[in-house]
Amino acid sequence: MFTTRPTLQGIFGMAASTHWLASSTAMAVLEDGGNAFDAAVAAGFVLQVVEPHLNGPGGDLPIILAPAGGRVQVLCGQGPAPAGATIAHYTGLGLDLVPGTGPLAAAVPGAVEAWLVLLRDHGTKSLAEVLKYAVGYAEDGHPAVDRVGAAVSAVQELFETEWTTSAAVYLPGGAPPRPGALLRNPALAATWRRLLAESAGGTREAEIDAARRVWREGFVAEHLAAAAARPTMDTSGERHAGTLTVDDMAGFEATYEEPATFTWNGWTIAKPGLWSQGPVFLQQLALLPGGLEYGTPEYVHTLVEGAKLAMADREAWYGDDAPVPLDALLDPAYSAARRALIGEHASYELRPGSPDGREPRLSKQALAAASGAVTVAPGAGAGEPTVARDGATRGDTCHVDVVDRWGNMISATPSGGWLQSNPVVPELGFPLGTRLQMSWLEPGLPNSLAPEKRPRTTLSPSLALRDGEPVMAFGTPGGDQQDQWTVHFLLAVALREPVRGGPDLQGAIDAPNWHTESFPSSFYPRAMSAGSVVVESRIGEAVIDELTRRGHDVTVGDPWSEGRISAVARDPETRILSAGANPRGMQGYAVGR
Repeated sequence: MFTTRPTLQGIFGMAASTHWLASSTAMAVLEDGGNAFDAAVAAGFVLQVVEPHLNGPGGDLPIILAPAGGRVQVLCGQGPAPAGATIAHYTGLGLDLVPGTGPLAAAVPGAVEAWLVLLRDHGTKSLAEVLKYAVGYAEDGHPAVDRVGAAVSAVQELFETEWTTSAAVYLPGGAPPRPGALLRNPALAATWRRLLAESAGGTREAEIDAARRVWREGFVAEHLAAAAARPTMDTSGERHAGTLTVDDMAGFEATYEEPATFTWNGWTIAKPGLWSQGPVFLQQLALLPGGLEYGTPEYVHTLVEGAKLAMADREAWYGDDAPVPLDALLDPAYSAARRALIGEHASYELRPGSPDGREPRLSKQALAAASGAVTVAPGAGAGEPTVARDGATRGDTCHVDVVDRWGNMISATPSGGWLQSNPVVPELGFPLGTRLQMSWLEPGLPNSLAPEKRPRTTLSPSLALRDGEPVMAFGTPGGDQQDQWTVHFLLAVALREPVRGGPDLQGAIDAPNWHTESFPSSFYPRAMSAGSVVVESRIGEAVIDELTRRGHDVTVGDPWSEGRISAVARDPETRILSAGANPRGMQGYAVGR
């Protein structure tokens, strides 16, 4: 089968990410004797510099890691809502949704804390050794990718009139950066240099813990809290101050958790829990009937309808206050009853189930979206930045996977703190995030806004095991599409022939993909496009015609518009390592040897 690139294979180390500079950075760390966790941390900090429209230090980070010989764990870098972020506070401002931009949407930044905890507990390098690459690209510059300029262009007027500190960084010479133009962020480089200077001294672990304290309690926390307190124009069309304080920053620590898992046809998939959308992946696997033939119209129809059912359950049951255990959502009898709802024709309804006999409850806004009161046209490639004139965005994320010669493996999906989320804090060189836009301003829901509660995130790294052994780490940007595109990827790996004795990662990444938006979006303004399915034109006329006949509202996208997946793999018997990365957008790359 044709692929855009070969699936890389080797025995030393493999890295794949959404930007070639991050992948190359990870490989440089491996070549310097670091392990997969050192490499991922270095790549993660580089992604904050070279993909500022997709993530930043003020953002969020879930990680799935599999230390060689150890157990798989989730490391949660999803910061909670500040102590002052009450529903009453927001509704008292006349709001019925958390704005999509501005300090009111800012959760406690969790990404840097999670990277530092990972480095301390599982890495071997010093903080200075892994940060030097990001410092270099911020200080000396890096060639801007096309989509940085496109994102800045979409919010140029906002930057020039309201967010002038952002204009100072991202409108050099008064214009958005041209593709390939050298883009620098000296303030961010100075932030990292100061962090290193104020945490120097002692053992490797002591220096990292000191850096965590500086980040959470020192100059970084002080500047972020001051920025949150400044009234800022947001998607509501008004200026609002946020609620983030130094105490909120000091109170957050990244934590380890057991992953959510499900076994399908010998593959055990590990995901973050119900505070993320990760279990949507597991529910889709649980809904699969036997005997599906890969790539047929029936196959695509069944997967699209299963995604709708899983996402409907997400709306009713997922959140930091999830009222049902995941076991109830994955119960075979429950899955069988849900599977029976998949008919011959496309559903245009939002149909959450009743696990353990409990009646589902949806937010008023979700019901409004489902009724057609809030709609948007489905978009091909919706995982890339979609930016309105007021800065509203959805689905901006990046990803990195690494496996090393010792068998350590990691999948991480950093996001948030985008350049279009909040004004750049001039003393730091980066903005706050907007993850609270995913919380509802209605009491009593699993994902209702509440102080010190994690907003449900779309960020969803994945790790696959066979016979208890980690064999593959993978993930993608894409917001609500993440756990649609990656399900299709896994099935492409599992149901097709391997190459050269290993998984056909690149072929599975390249395979025609699709997504549906037939559920309320996680992003402001929380719209829905009932019955929608967006397919790459390469999927073929037979599939497109049959989906249309079955009543799907089909949008045919460009040939290479769906999916941003990267992946690495390891065969436990041969120790052969593999990697592949997304060719769409000509930005993601895998490297290895």
